[in-house]
Amino acid sequence: MSTSRKKVIAVKVGSNVITNRDGFPDLDVINNISKQIKMLRDEGYQVLLISSGAVAAGKSLYQFQKKADAVIQRQVLASIGQVKLISLYKEVFERQGILCSQVLVTKEDFKSRNHYLNMQNCLTALLSNHIVPIINENDVVSVTELMFTDNDELAGLVSAMMNTDILVILTNVDGIYDGDPSVPGTTVMNTYDSKKINLTMIASGKKSGFGRGGILTKCQTSEKIASMGIPVHIANGRTENAIIRILRGDDIGTRFPAKKVASNFKKYMAHAYEEPKGKVVINDGAKDVLLSPVKAHSLLPVGVTRVVGTFKKGDIIRIVDEKDREVGLGLARYGHKKAREVLGAKNQPALIHYDHLYLH
Repeated sequence: MSTSRKKVIAVKVGSNVITNRDGFPDLDVINNISKQIKMLRDEGYQVLLISSGAVAAGKSLYQFQKKADAVIQRQVLASIGQVKLISLYKEVFERQGILCSQVLVTKEDFKSRNHYLNMQNCLTALLSNHIVPIINENDVVSVTELMFTDNDELAGLVSAMMNTDILVILTNVDGIYDGDPSVPGTTVMNTYDSKKINLTMIASGKKSGFGRGGILTKCQTSEKIASMGIPVHIANGRTENAIIRILRGDDIGTRFPAKKVASNFKKYMAHAYEEPKGKVVINDGAKDVLLSPVKAHSLLPVGVTRVVGTFKKGDIIRIVDEKDREVGLGLARYGHKKAREVLGAKNQPALIHYDHLYLH
């Protein structure tokens, strides 16, 4: 791990961790999390906190008098509950001598490269000024297709964006079991192995009373983030000092080891929602070169047979083969006009540099 920068940790706390069965925020748990973050800060870590719980906190404050649309209910409860949630965090962090901030985001914020970089710069500035960002989905405006699958997905996006050293997901179970937890003899997997379990048998698809997530989405998010070079650890958030123990190497929860290291751009592309502005068609020779496992290669104009649509320098464009099968995505180094001018030509600058290629 590099010594040139502080270690950055993302901690995601689920609704069922910080709320009790009645839906009221659990102050003991919130206090415990704040104390652990204080300990991490004292050891030189920077911490990003992704916290669910706004809707659950709203339920503890307000009850609808008559039946209302489910989306409207969620918006109203999130609007009320977010105030309570952030107030509680502010109070407990102040006791630890820590300043915290609120960052509300939507899926739309990850669609644009500019928005993505703006958010990245904001979070970087908060961390460098010793402020703990408390990040949550903006449920007031996030509805239907604008919503994240759950805050596990959001935590994964933030971890990839900030190139964290680890993502810790705190939930209300002890980890990922090697079978149906209700069957005697099943145990928590210390290291996740997808070959040893059948997730469809373990994850019934039922959601919690206050959150949208489940074991299936946690595993899917964790595998994706681990494949980007960021280790993930799932553990029970009600376990005493769970975060500290995970970083200490204690045998709790389930770890998803990092598989490889990807560039920041490739981490962005792995999760980006931005629609490509155009596409280029490449010949079989160029396709074989790009997909070579031996060495990374840039996309050169000599291998491009057609340029489709309009795009400018810095836009994301699709790369397809001659049968229109997608090969990957990349960041154009120049616009569509120049790309057409140098189409098929040798000794021309790369249309997409290998650092800015994301291949499927």
